[in-house]
Amino acid sequence: MQKTTDETKLLYSIALSLIPQLGPNIFKTIISYCGSAQEFFNMARGKAAKIPGIGPKLLEIRKQKLEFLKKAEKVMADCSKHQINIHCYLDKSYPTRLKSYLDSPVLLFTKGNINLNPEKSIGIVGTRNASDYGKLTTRKIVESLAPFQPTVISGLAYGIDITAHRAALDFGLPTISVLGNSLESIYPATHNSTANKMMENGGLLSEYKVGTVLNANNFPARNRIIAALSDALIVVEAAKRGGALITAEIAYSYNREVFAVPGNLQNTYSEGCNNLIKSMKASIYTGPKDIQEALSWETGNKKKNPEKPNKIDLSKFPIEEQTILKLLSDNQELEIDNLSWQSQIPVSQLASLLLNLEFQGLIKSFPGKKYGLS
Repeated sequence: MQKTTDETKLLYSIALSLIPQLGPNIFKTIISYCGSAQEFFNMARGKAAKIPGIGPKLLEIRKQKLEFLKKAEKVMADCSKHQINIHCYLDKSYPTRLKSYLDSPVLLFTKGNINLNPEKSIGIVGTRNASDYGKLTTRKIVESLAPFQPTVISGLAYGIDITAHRAALDFGLPTISVLGNSLESIYPATHNSTANKMMENGGLLSEYKVGTVLNANNFPARNRIIAALSDALIVVEAAKRGGALITAEIAYSYNREVFAVPGNLQNTYSEGCNNLIKSMKASIYTGPKDIQEALSWETGNKKKNPEKPNKIDLSKFPIEEQTILKLLSDNQELEIDNLSWQSQIPVSQLASLLLNLEFQGLIKSFPGKKYGLS
């Protein structure tokens, strides 16, 4: 059967991503210069050699195009067999919250009825050794945030993670689990029934293709995806070291809102939360109002429909400011990291430009380091 244009595009993108030691950065560089993975495989060697970061080894590997296309076809067939969806970095379905980061995966795999670009999202993480208090607090957090209808993001692990997912199901919220393993099986297997229930309103997400061998290092790596997908991250219980603290550190570095539930000073699994608050990498979580104020959330799923501002004469502005204003006119709000990625203006320079435009009354800042037109 002949493949459609979209299937061919995906096939070549998967093939390019399968080249050993070709990370997300090189993939994105290739696409920005060539326009597509297929063009990279087919273009003249001399032209390909001019792409930054492309060395002789990668130029030689291009000769193995048919081999990588065959491997890519297997990836697609495996996903079809297990009812797994593939989202390439170039697709509209790819999460915009994740896209702007340099280490964002080229491919994501999902299972279920997942919206990767929900209007609102909240990450909830914590220790696997959750106390009864931690589990009860997690349920109360989800219940209190239910009127805002966020998607609940976590990792399906024991303790706080699975409690958050189950609470989301109980209170009718979509929930997404980011796994550190490929999606043909559930890990841990004891959470299989919960994972199956999540498929109707949410589901599973992974950056690992079918057949990937389970590796302990995958779990810290997946935490960056949880952090990026969350408008705000709440750490309920955490020891001094562990996955929840890694997720919080990443969320903080991503300019996400981070909250921690304070705990008993004598409790080992409160130490991490208390230290996050002490180091000012997290705010104290006291209730849903904290999230509402930090993110300017309104109850329900109704999106704001502000009147469109008068059209701005872009010709009056320097080229960088023109780019910023054009992007903000095409989007209701953009986070500074996403704006930096789309404009190709470094964050350090972008911050100054945004401040200047804000002084002129052309744009305004919103909670969560977001910007939009005034």
